[in-house]
Order: sequence, then C-alpha cells, then structure tokens
Amino acid sequence: MSIRRTTKARRGAAAVVMAAALALAVAGCGGDDGGGTTAKTPSSEKSGSTDGKQEDTAAGEQTDPNAKLAVLKGADSMEYTVTSVVRDSGGFVTVTGQMKNTGSENFYGVPSWRGNEKEILLGSGDAVSGGTLVDQLGKKRYYVLRDTEGRCLCSTGISKVEAGKSVPVFMQFPAPPEGTDQVNLSIPTFDSVAIKISG
Repeated sequence: MSIRRTTKARRGAAAVVMAAALALAVAGCGGDDGGGTTAKTPSSEKSGSTDGKQEDTAAGEQTDPNAKLAVLKGADSMEYTVTSVVRDSGGFVTVTGQMKNTGSENFYGVPSWRGNEKEILLGSGDAVSGGTLVDQLGKKRYYVLRDTEGRCLCSTGISKVEAGKSVPVFMQFPAPPEGTDQVNLSIPTFDSVAIKISG
C-alpha cells in the first residue's frame, strides 16, 4: 500500500515539474524574443526578384518609405536608405529601410551581407544578418538579434535585387542605454553612417 502511494506521489510530482518546465519553455520561445514582436511581427512582401520568392519585413506599413534618414553606399551599385530607426519599449532598436540596386544588372551578392557567426549562417540563409550598430561613446558594438532557433531578426529570403528595383529591409538590435541616441550603422560591403535613434 505504501509503495503505491509513493509511486503515485512521485508521478504527481513529476507531472507538476513537467508542466512547469513546459510553461517556462513556451514563455521563453514566444514571450520576449524581439521586444514587442506582436507589434512588429515580420510580414512577407514581394522582393525585387521575379521568381516569386518573398522576404521578411518588419513594420513596413508603419514607416514612410520616402523618408531618408541616411543613405549607405555599397558595392556593386547598391544603396541602403534608412527610413526609420525606432527604440522599442522592450529594449530593442529596429532599423527599417529600402535596399536599392541603382545599377543596370541584377544583384546576386546578398550572401555578402550576412554575418560570419555559424549559428546565424545556418539559421537565416540569405539575410542582412551582418549589420551592426556602434555606440562610439559607450565603446560598444551591437549585432543583429536572433531568435531561439538561431534565425536573425532581420530581412531574410532575398535571393537577388533586380536592376533599378528596391526591396524593404529591416534589422533589429539590442538598444544602447537610454540617453544614447546617436550610433553608427554598418552593413558588410557598405560604408558606415551615423543615424539617430527615435523613441
């Protein structure tokens, strides 16, 4: 009789522990992976390619695509025009803009925009995951964030940018300390440029 009660008690305790672990895992996966991701859930929009592929974007309908806060000049006639740099309440900074091919030939060099971290390379594919924010006063560099599966919180799935076309591109970073509103944005193969954080 006491063995049955002990077994039942152990099973009950194990069930409670499993339920608590499952609740923590669900909260960890979906709760705070992007600082207000419910408001900035990446949506899919057509890229400049004709192959029907789509790319992830964030807050595309909430930003002015005609705004020009800064322009980064890149290799092979590529330009990145920053249209929004917003500090979220969750402690993140989202940079949004348009990547334009100003040349006369299609651009296929998207892999050059990726970072060199193995986890991001495996999880994100062709993405703008190599972007960084540099706080020169605080002497700190901030890399593009990633989710729990190693995917970057940035635009992905861009196979090419057609000549004369633009594609929306976003990147999300940890926010510098409050009071720091001037940082330098860098993307591999592009010039670095100073941008101002709003919000």
